Amino acid sequence: MADLLRAENISKHYDGVAALRGASFSVLPSEVHALVGENGAGKSTLAKIIAGAVSPDGGRILIDGEIARIASPLDAQRLGIAIIFQELDLFPHLTVAENIVIGNLERERRKLVNFRDLARFCHPFLAQAGLSCPAGRPLEELPIGEMQLVAIARALSLNARLIVMDESTSSLFHDSAERLFGLIADLKRRGISIVYVSHKMEEIFRICDRITVLRDGITVGTRVTAETTPGEIIRMMVGRDIPILTRSLRSASEEVVLSVSGLVTNKLQGVSFALRKGEVLGIAGLVGAGRSELGAALFGLDRIRSGSIILNGRKVHPRSSSEAIAYGIGLLPEDRKLQGLMMQMSVLENSTLAMLRRWQILGFLRSGEERNALEPVAKQLALKCASWYAPVSSLSGGNQQKVLLAKWLLTRPQVLFLDDPTRGIDVGAKDDIYRIIDDLAVDGKGIILVSSELPELLRCSDRILVLNEGRIAAVFDTAAATPEKIMAAAATAPVAEAME
Repeated sequence: MADLLRAENISKHYDGVAALRGASFSVLPSEVHALVGENGAGKSTLAKIIAGAVSPDGGRILIDGEIARIASPLDAQRLGIAIIFQELDLFPHLTVAENIVIGNLERERRKLVNFRDLARFCHPFLAQAGLSCPAGRPLEELPIGEMQLVAIARALSLNARLIVMDESTSSLFHDSAERLFGLIADLKRRGISIVYVSHKMEEIFRICDRITVLRDGITVGTRVTAETTPGEIIRMMVGRDIPILTRSLRSASEEVVLSVSGLVTNKLQGVSFALRKGEVLGIAGLVGAGRSELGAALFGLDRIRSGSIILNGRKVHPRSSSEAIAYGIGLLPEDRKLQGLMMQMSVLENSTLAMLRRWQILGFLRSGEERNALEPVAKQLALKCASWYAPVSSLSGGNQQKVLLAKWLLTRPQVLFLDDPTRGIDVGAKDDIYRIIDDLAVDGKGIILVSSELPELLRCSDRILVLNEGRIAAVFDTAAATPEKIMAAAATAPVAEAME
């Protein structure tokens, strides 16, 4: 069978650093082809080159055996290629419908905008993506997981022959991810090919026909999925075995570090729980269940209407992030790009941003002390960067996440809320972060871990709290929890019960 797309010897440099060094792979018609590798391996760069968002320094791309010139996303669209970026390229202040049709060559030919017509046009694509919100709703009102579904709907609206999906399930919980897998199977039956960029081995081996592995910008090899194993793919990616689901031995104290009782916000409805020192409390739930909103309330970002928060025996009421930090609460947000990092600032500046007062005298920063404070934390996190002064935007996604973790570790929190901390991170970086979570728990910190990956919750957590429509639906000891039990609680009408 002739290739739909073939990328040959693609190279790309950024400021003298090689992102791709002669990478090659091909996609067949009606194929789901996985593109995998550690963060910084060049996967997203190759995906962006195929979609016309980045120009290569060398190499060529062939479509249906003919050399193609893809100098822009519009060129890619004309060739039938669409992309769903890992870092969503959406416009928060526009509506859902406007985000779907913007850049669509067929729709932009129309001089007048009819919003009812827009809604009718968008409805089937939103339905295919599994999103039921009104097309006229402002995008900024949606949680990140639903924004991801809008991006998927936009790609579907372009009638593409090839869709590149870059970490498309990174913000989706189990139900939405399952819907996406069904959609991919349907697209494949309709003759549409998918380039699926992901770090999740379970997904890759479930839905992909072939797997191409990149390492350090070079193609290591391509395997037929049915003829390989996750272990072989991981070894090709990192050159070593990584037992990411192996749980280290640790036990929580009986001493409660955080007690939440009857917490009510715009989203949460009477949430109560206790977090012990040295405990990792997992938070599960479907998209929109209130997982991120719990962190926002504890961190002073969402107004608390009623209820109480007791930290180390002291009643607190954080009304801002600075107050929460002063109390000893840290929040690693769900979206590192929009909520966590200043992308054009340096690694050092981002890492110390939350605690600048510690290193300043009369308004002047003691930069030497800043660096001295960051170095052991960076070593602990296995943070890789060319320089402390490199812009954080130049780092891979995994190392950007480690910079964000470094920022909160430097605040020395008593309670750390981690909202999907391994989103868009490769298996090697995940192992580093799992180790950090274990180390923090052993050190007596209270960890609240939100994750869209049930295996991750089961690996890292001591207990798992399931939220449903802003209420606690169930609480499980990890030893007794199963994915089936968690999903049943997440999808069943909640019962308001306190967790002691």
